[in-house]
Amino acid sequence: MSVVRLRQATKESVSGLPRAFWWLWTSTLVNRLGGFVATFLAMYLTVDRGYSAMFAGLVGALHGLGGAVSAVVSGVLTDRLGRRPTLLVSQLSTAVTVAVLGFVQDPVAIAVVACLVGMTSNASRPAVQAMIADIVAPEDRVRAFSLNYWAINLGFAVSAAAAGLIARHGYLTLFLADAGMTLLCAVIVFARLPESRPERDAVGEGQGAAGVAADPPEPEVGLGTVLRDRRFMAVVALSFLIATLIQQAFVALPVAMGTDGLSSTDFGVAIATNGVLIVAVQIPVTRFIEHRDPAPLLIASALLTGAGFGLTAFAGSVGMYALAVAVWTLGEVINSPTQMGLVARLSPTHGRGRYQGMYTLSWSLASLIAPLAGGAVIDRFGADTLWAASAVVGGVAAAGYAALGRAMRSGSGVEDSGGSGVEGSGVRSSGGEGSGVGGSEGKGSGVGAGAAEVG
Repeated sequence: MSVVRLRQATKESVSGLPRAFWWLWTSTLVNRLGGFVATFLAMYLTVDRGYSAMFAGLVGALHGLGGAVSAVVSGVLTDRLGRRPTLLVSQLSTAVTVAVLGFVQDPVAIAVVACLVGMTSNASRPAVQAMIADIVAPEDRVRAFSLNYWAINLGFAVSAAAAGLIARHGYLTLFLADAGMTLLCAVIVFARLPESRPERDAVGEGQGAAGVAADPPEPEVGLGTVLRDRRFMAVVALSFLIATLIQQAFVALPVAMGTDGLSSTDFGVAIATNGVLIVAVQIPVTRFIEHRDPAPLLIASALLTGAGFGLTAFAGSVGMYALAVAVWTLGEVINSPTQMGLVARLSPTHGRGRYQGMYTLSWSLASLIAPLAGGAVIDRFGADTLWAASAVVGGVAAAGYAALGRAMRSGSGVEDSGGSGVEGSGVRSSGGEGSGVGGSEGKGSGVGAGAAEVG
């Protein structure tokens, strides 16, 4: 591709999005530039503090438990109180809890505070995703989610490499730097981001008060509505399988590298491959997938993710670990914007917080289960068994995406009940969006960088 064509492609990828989105994008970038603690917590516990892989897995699971609780609660608050206040409370409380985590010494205290960190940091995700859906036109949402994800990984690539070096001089510096950057993110949200929650008496999505052909009022959306939306819950279940794989990168992977005699700096170099590759290919890949049938893309993403973690069984050097990271990263690049766009499309306007909260819950539950399972399998059977099982999980997820794609194309097999699904909830398909499975959003929130979170 020539420089002129590359410049034109970049311009087309970033143009046409509202100013509020770019302030949200900036807050995401700032936060992820300081996202040191979650990435290195497992190595901090096992290498620096001398705890077992099982204990690191337990702490990661408690982190995920806090995130699971806050995913649902934050989703409800995002709809009731608004996106902006939910973001502010999440950011401020995250800054406090991360700083405290750097000072606690007792293992019980570490576990409790890690749970609080998971709760406070994960609370931002439904609000961020709902705000993007609020302020960006339907046909641009996949691109917007991709750009936000790109910012996350740009910051992640820098912070992962830098944190490995900073950790040599003491992990407390990592905790305090993370808290400081999160606080700066809260300042940006407070100073520059307006509330975006649609008013219940608004005419219709994408129309002003003087619009014509207003849509009928949406029915009230509760958590029961979300749970009865079988099509959406199928997406959540498949997201959970992918998330269980991604979470291994931040608990099992550093433990395995430490067992092989590699250092925190080596892990930082290997895991930075994830962020660097996403920064390099996310935008062109998004231009390729934006208007394509997502079903085969999601199938391919699941197979790549499983294969990448399976390849880790053959790694013994930093270079081989980085190669394995590169393979599953390609799956992540394809999966994240496609799936997040699908979630936004399936979410009714006045229930976006609850729907995004349930989607976030899939990652939170994975971050609860994956660390425990990963740590236990490594301690009892060895890391190679875990990586082989990860390849199998990727294959199962691919089969699930294939079945979901067939069901949604045929209109059978994954029916919405009680009028709570897409057709029954007033959600419009927004033909230009092209993000539905069969039609034309991390990393998660455990002891790892949240793929779609600001905090």
